[in-house]
Amino acid sequence: MTPTPQHPEYQYLNLLKDILKTGSVKHEFNTGIELKSVFGRQMRFDLSQGFPLLTTKKVFLKGIIHELLWFLKGDSNIKYLVDNGIHIWDDWAYKGYKKTMTEGKVPEMTQEEFIQKIKDGDEFAAKWGELGPVYGRQWRRWQTSDGREIDQLTWAIQKLKSHPDRKHCIISAWNPEFIYEMASPGKSMALPPCHTLFHFNVAKGKLSCQLYQRSADMFLGVPFNIASYALLTMIVAHVCSYEPGDFVHTFGDVHIYSNHYEQVQEQIKRTPRPFPKMILNPKVRSIDEFSFEDFTLEGYDPHPSIKGEITVVGGF
Repeated sequence: MTPTPQHPEYQYLNLLKDILKTGSVKHEFNTGIELKSVFGRQMRFDLSQGFPLLTTKKVFLKGIIHELLWFLKGDSNIKYLVDNGIHIWDDWAYKGYKKTMTEGKVPEMTQEEFIQKIKDGDEFAAKWGELGPVYGRQWRRWQTSDGREIDQLTWAIQKLKSHPDRKHCIISAWNPEFIYEMASPGKSMALPPCHTLFHFNVAKGKLSCQLYQRSADMFLGVPFNIASYALLTMIVAHVCSYEPGDFVHTFGDVHIYSNHYEQVQEQIKRTPRPFPKMILNPKVRSIDEFSFEDFTLEGYDPHPSIKGEITVVGGF
């Protein structure tokens, strides 16, 4: 008798257990918060078997879709997100304002007041909502030394269509010119890319994607990352007229923060439910034409959400 395949979500749950059991204790550079960490792990999701939106806790799909659309626009200002009720990047924008506020150079305001100003004023948002050349900017508008901008994603899509057997469709967000002390003063990204590069591959009419993520917040960030890159894989496969293949998630440092230990213990007790199905609007054929309404999720029946406080990292 053939054994029943294990639910693919157990890859995530087993990695949580691995980190809790074998992880090295470290401390985050800026906050000092404790975390447990392992290095060099991998998960794989066959996208023909369902959309890998985790079921052992409810995941915020609206935020995932809008953030991905924001990346695809090549945007690096949080106003699009704020205008659509997505606040996952608020902390990093406010961090810059707060630093200037403590120096007495700008009026004092709470983060809630700051975000309202971003929403209400284009001029304020243009100045304070900007995160620097983060993901979308690098994907779609990589700045070159001779003054050009390279659209890596458009290049990759063209190559995937014309030369599917080639091995070079890699898109990088890791640009040393804008990272840590390597950047000119005032030019560093608000958060150096955690998901640093991804690689497309076509085999037997299916398009797969492998992500390398240098740093992974396993409880809060990784569920977003899995779904976001799975959806990106489906989008690129769709516009290139391939079937979606695998999403392969490769990690460098993968960790759990100490203020998430209890939540993780609760989550690993839960039994995964069937993955839902994601349907893309068949009429959309360009990477630049997708909107939020072009994605339909069917059959999502997760366990209740588990809240956790975000750890605002980055900087040096």
